[in-house]
Amino acid sequence: MLGKILLTIAVIVTALFYIRRRDLQETTSKKPKKKPTQSTVTPKTDNKVADDSLSADLRLGAYMFLVLMIGLGGALYYFRWQDDHTILTITLHSDSQAENTQYQVYKYQLQDRSFVTLDGILVTVASTERMEVLGLE
Repeated sequence: MLGKILLTIAVIVTALFYIRRRDLQETTSKKPKKKPTQSTVTPKTDNKVADDSLSADLRLGAYMFLVLMIGLGGALYYFRWQDDHTILTITLHSDSQAENTQYQVYKYQLQDRSFVTLDGILVTVASTERMEVLGLE
């Protein structure tokens, strides 16, 4: 999961550097050839102001979308982590033992027929035992 996040960040940073470099090349390549007259300055200035305004709005929208996506991704990751670290109580019922055995387990450590306790003990459930899980919703 961390690798996916780092890869996404690397792609975003690379795209930002590419776009910035392209914008710098476009601004340096544009040089006025001759001094324009008063009649030609007004329409071009209006178009340029409109283009700059549109560009600024698109850039703001892109940054807002980026912040939204990173925020949603972070929130989903946090909620998943919180759910995985829920502590469950597992009770093993065995025919050969009169008393049941209880274990405390993180939810992400629970497998089909085995689990790892909070103490780090790997427990494999036999086919003759019955496993009861408390705390799942």
